[in-house]
Amino acid sequence: MMLALGFFVFMRQTLPFQSMQRDAEYRWPSNNRVGKRDAFQFLGVGEEKITLSGELFPELTGGHLTLTALRLMAEEGRAWPLLAGTGLIYGMYVINSISETGTEFFADGSPRKITFTMTLTRVDESLAAVYGDLNKQADSLVGKAKEAATKLTSSLGF
Repeated sequence: MMLALGFFVFMRQTLPFQSMQRDAEYRWPSNNRVGKRDAFQFLGVGEEKITLSGELFPELTGGHLTLTALRLMAEEGRAWPLLAGTGLIYGMYVINSISETGTEFFADGSPRKITFTMTLTRVDESLAAVYGDLNKQADSLVGKAKEAATKLTSSLGF
């Protein structure tokens, strides 16, 4: 698995991408000052976008059906969790655009090669807002494990 967007898994058989570009903006507006440099103020995190692009060869990889599946996901108007194959959680993303170009056609008009680009935009506040405080969750799990161990040892007579 290279990447997963919701239940859609990017891999060689579905939609293998050859490039992934991640852009994050940070908002720093300026105020003019007389006789001094402009004053800057940090207003917070701006947009975060990921662009995936690559080439599909329908005989070997995914093709129109996989792009159609992603188009259907986009038409639902929902945000989807984006996870890397390494386990990295990127956050919740919406599909902004999908473009494809078919070239080198078979006799029936279907392309032998499909070049695609897909743009995703992050829409969650932060990972903590999406998944909660992981430290609190871990403490809760440890507490529950201790309770279960105490019950087990007391029932065994230790």
